[in-house]
Amino acid sequence: MKERNVDVAIIGSGTAGLNAMGQVRRAGKSFVLINGGEPGTTCARVGCMPSKAMIQIAEDYHRRTHLGKFGIDGHEGMTLDIPEALEHVQDLRDTFVDRVLGSSTDDMPEDLFIQDYARFVEPTLIEVAGQRIRAKAVVIATGSQPLVPEPWKAFGDRVITTDDIFELEDLPAAMAVIGLGTIGLEIGQSLARMGVEIIGFDALDHIAGAQDPEVNQSATELLGKEFSIHLGVPAEIVEEGERLRVTAGEQSVLVDKVLCSVGRVPNVEGLGLEILGVPLDARGIPSFDPNSMQVGDLPVFVAGDVSGYRPILHEAGDEGKIAGYNAARIDTAAPERFRRKVPLFINFCDPNICAVGMRWNALDPETTAVGQIKLAPVGRALIMGKNKGVIRVYGDKATGRLLGSEMIGPKGENLSHLLCWAIAQGLTVGDLLRMPFYHPVIEEALQAALYDLYSKVDAKNGGGITELEPLAPLAD
Repeated sequence: MKERNVDVAIIGSGTAGLNAMGQVRRAGKSFVLINGGEPGTTCARVGCMPSKAMIQIAEDYHRRTHLGKFGIDGHEGMTLDIPEALEHVQDLRDTFVDRVLGSSTDDMPEDLFIQDYARFVEPTLIEVAGQRIRAKAVVIATGSQPLVPEPWKAFGDRVITTDDIFELEDLPAAMAVIGLGTIGLEIGQSLARMGVEIIGFDALDHIAGAQDPEVNQSATELLGKEFSIHLGVPAEIVEEGERLRVTAGEQSVLVDKVLCSVGRVPNVEGLGLEILGVPLDARGIPSFDPNSMQVGDLPVFVAGDVSGYRPILHEAGDEGKIAGYNAARIDTAAPERFRRKVPLFINFCDPNICAVGMRWNALDPETTAVGQIKLAPVGRALIMGKNKGVIRVYGDKATGRLLGSEMIGPKGENLSHLLCWAIAQGLTVGDLLRMPFYHPVIEEALQAALYDLYSKVDAKNGGGITELEPLAPLAD
């Protein structure tokens, strides 16, 4: 079999793989990019972007339910053309995918971009498309795919995943959503707003990955007003004629389809990772250093969703950069370890559900102070007709340093970024209260939560006025 040599072999052409390739190119090293599945990133094809397109349509259509209180007539007659709406989502999806491919792999020669499945023969020897590639280093960035329990596969296309939902040309009358994490909750609410009868199930006692009990309670109550939510009991599916019966404890419903969003599994089947000679976890992934992305002391790196570390686009991009940077220098320097960014999680339901920094379950209740504000009285939120939810902020009692936050509220995607940047800079709650807050804006809700937190920490701003930094006295 023909064998060729390269500096770096990258398996997977998604967000992580493309970022790894960028680093290898920048280092002037030779490489080959291998992709066995659909080209284009998960985000563009079946994740972030088409889901946001569907969310936008659903939110705009749902907005009609608020128009009457504003004195806007005619909203009762508004209708939604489902096939046309789904076609719009698909058109946008195709645009996003084309943009990714057009700026990455479309014009790559066949010797640099191989579209086929790879497998390891040795830790640095890969077999793909009838040839063998010997590399000084390998980056594994094969991504992940939705998990469907084996017994449920017998129900055919009546059980669909998030990979399938954006291929539908019409929507069923009734659908169960099993798994109310980020994507299940986002799609569930969107479909409910588009007229589908949605029933949500999750074996856990919380939704959207929420850990803070106040946020979880608020989220469950708010989302539960739009579609029924049943938590804490695993769901089972049985066939009943042409439909499916979903049962969880005492709850039982008959639906046309089930959206299965119970998790994702890494794309490693057939890759032959056992050849690496290191232990694999239950998901089939070797242990790795999340700061260097290196597998043990091998010239092998993992990156992106396949790692399962932080399956989010900007994290996948960072992991790809780290892996690619180190892989390109494996023969001249020890892999470098990089500080990872402050964790940031955003659920694009309405209201947004967000988590930043240290999570609730990791906080030490003895040394942590918690501030909060409920959105009900916030002026800007009231004007928008979106005064629902709660913002919770966490700080170190002694130093006042901001540790983290969890929230459900309007414009949470923006507020959570502000908090994430503040945590990354090591700011205290006192520092933040000396920032300007315009009136009337949603950020005033965050200001109120910070004031509540400030009253519970020991570290206070000097100078007499909390919000203002004193100047030095004028010279005589």
